[in-house]
Amino acid sequence: MYSIYLVEDEMNLNQVLSTYLAQEGWHLTSFTDGAQAREAVKSPPHLWILDIMLPGVDGYQLIREIKSENADLPVIFISARDADIDRIVGLELGSDDYLAKPFLPRELVIRTRKLLERVYGRGSEDAKGPGRAAIHVSPYTIEEQGRRVRDGQDQPVDLTSKEFDLLAYFAAHSGQLLEREQVLRRVWGDDYFGTDRVVDDLVRRLRKKMPELRLETVYGYGYRLVN
Repeated sequence: MYSIYLVEDEMNLNQVLSTYLAQEGWHLTSFTDGAQAREAVKSPPHLWILDIMLPGVDGYQLIREIKSENADLPVIFISARDADIDRIVGLELGSDDYLAKPFLPRELVIRTRKLLERVYGRGSEDAKGPGRAAIHVSPYTIEEQGRRVRDGQDQPVDLTSKEFDLLAYFAAHSGQLLEREQVLRRVWGDDYFGTDRVVDDLVRRLRKKMPELRLETVYGYGYRLVN
């Protein structure tokens, strides 16, 4: 079961969003101010949902502390302030998605589900516990639960969040020919606006960090991981 921390100081909205999120079967913990939430940073959930405008400790301060503990932990920002400014600042601080108020609670549920799937993969949530087997892509070992990768000498490979997402997607579809557009939707999400060349750029970075990865380019189409 996924655990989610919601930080929203508007009591009515907090209750409504908590109800919608809990109905999905997720373990929901809500906070009404930043100070309360700050105490929970060292006991992280699978995903944070942060309002930016909070009494005491605001969302910006919280995301800095969250990301300093675990840079790959997914965060959704929500705000009623200037959407463009908050979106840009949020992205710079490491947020993975953004919703401007007012929004429909169902939209938050959908975005939360998509982000959880993007970060932790599709399939049974029960399979995402600490005992989940690692994926072996010779000579590398991919630990999805901890989002860690080790090489053939058992040394860690330092990947960014997006690089790990891309690697995990290729590993989950080893041997399959994947279109760039298909990879773009899965790793960047349906709401990404931009060229699919961003996939090629990320692949180049991945190959540089993992030179023994057998990732084939099918020119004019996409990529295939050969295990």
